[in-house]
Formats: sequence, C-alpha cells, structure tokens
Amino acid sequence: MDERVSSIPGSETYLRRRDLPSFYRSKEIDTTGMEFVDKETQKSTKARALILNTFEDLESPILSEIRHRFPKIYTLGPLHTLLNTKRAEPISISSNGLWEVDRTCMKWLDSQTPKSVIYVSFGSVVLMKHSEMMEIWHGLVNSEKPFLWVVRPDSITEELESSDEVAVEVTKKRGCVVGWAPQEEVLAHWAVGGFLGHGGWNSTLESVVAGVPMICWPHFADQTVNSRFVEEVWRVGLDMKDRCDRSTVEMMVRDLMDGKGKGEGLRESTARMGELARESVTEGGSSFCYFEELIEDLRSMCQ
Repeated sequence: MDERVSSIPGSETYLRRRDLPSFYRSKEIDTTGMEFVDKETQKSTKARALILNTFEDLESPILSEIRHRFPKIYTLGPLHTLLNTKRAEPISISSNGLWEVDRTCMKWLDSQTPKSVIYVSFGSVVLMKHSEMMEIWHGLVNSEKPFLWVVRPDSITEELESSDEVAVEVTKKRGCVVGWAPQEEVLAHWAVGGFLGHGGWNSTLESVVAGVPMICWPHFADQTVNSRFVEEVWRVGLDMKDRCDRSTVEMMVRDLMDGKGKGEGLRESTARMGELARESVTEGGSSFCYFEELIEDLRSMCQ
C-alpha cells in the first residue's frame, strides 16, 4: 500500500497507493467506482472549460498539468471566501446545513484561552461506529486539551451504551459537545488552535483560510488524497489515515496543539497558506480575477 503512484503527473514523489480512493487501491480495473469515474472524466474532456474550487498558490503544479489537457480553467477558490468578498453581507456555509446550528458552543469558546481548543467535526456525511467514537473520545480526553466536538444525531451507526453517560460527564469538565456548529465561525474564533476532521475539501479550505492546522481522518472519495496533501505537500496538518485508536489520537492532538514532533512548524506554515488563500480572493488576486473573467466569458457566450 505504500508503493508510489507514478502515473499521476505532478504527484509522483509523494502520492502512495494507500492515498487513493478505495476503488483505486484495487489492482482490478473493472470496479463500479472506477467505471463511474472514468465515464465522468471522459465527459469532462468535452467541456469548454473547468471551474475549480481551489487557488493557484495551493495547487500550482497540479493545475499546470491539468492545463496541458484543459487549457481553459477558472480557479475560484476558496469559493466560500470569494462569495463573501462579493456579497454585501457575508454568509456562512454552515447556516445552510441540514441541521440546526447550536450556538451555545460559541459562548463556551469565549471562556477558553487563545489557541487552546481542538475543534472536532467529521462533516455532514461521514458515519462512525460506536467503538471508533469511543477511541476518539478517549484520545481527546487523554490529550488533556479542551475540545469542541460536533456529533451529528445520525452519525453513530450503533446504539450508545450505558457507559457513555460517564463519558458525557467527563466531557463536561473539559469539552463541549453539540449536534451541529457554525464551522466557519468556530475556525475563525481566537480560542481554536486545531481541527480534527475528515479531510473533506470544503472543510480543508475553510481550515486553511482560518489558518488553523488540522488532523485528517479520511473515509472515502477525495478525502484520502486531501489528507496526504495536507501533511506531505502543504504542511498544514497531519494525516491519520487508516488509523483510529486512542493513543494515535492523543499523540496527534498533542503534537498539533503543542507544535512538537510531527506538529512542529505547522501553525506557521498554515498561517502563511491562509494569507495566500485570502489574498487570492481580494481584488487583483488570482481567484478574484478568474471570477471576473468567467463573468465576462459567460456574457459573451450569451450574446
């Protein structure tokens, strides 16, 4: 699983087979997932242009390779930040979610010290077993760092046990658990110093914009690739791929929050990448200019 993938231009030196989506890890090429991706990729070659939610400074080498095949590309990311640049009143992606936002967590964050809290959220789709949830919980408690954990009502695939009541009581002393949180606001809060998530693309960009280093526990699709880039290429976090045990969670949370071990220098490199992300959507930035170009091209197509 650790053999290098040499067939993807621009990522030959760091991408491994274990970093690919699950259907790519197989040496068989007739899987349903492979067929779907191949079909959709072939369709994209017929498009006049590609619109990508990324920015030039984040993925320049990869974008250069894509432009050999798709000359016209509009990089408009981070899209959530670009949209707020263009709107009179900023809007949070979290406010458009499927679950009601619990804003009590913001008051709890106000009571914490700067950069002390690890924010934990695995997005709107990821499911986890009860055993996995307890390993993460033990790791968080053992790390002795205050944490804000988003646990969706439908995110646990098994029934909770009576012993979980004890866990809840312990959590009250050091952490805060809510059903859903205003993620962009949370990441921008001065008390948040790290983010343990699933490595989804939107969450990754939101964390980068906020300058918050992350720990990625990927599950499927692009998350496994994203988590590798987060640690190995961009140096904005740690990759917890294929692992979910309390000792690993504790170690990575400590390293990330204390800036030691594998977490050394991550806060600084994440802050630099965050500056580049925000610059890209300001007037004169790459994403801002590509957005203006896209609007003009669409107008000319309609004439």
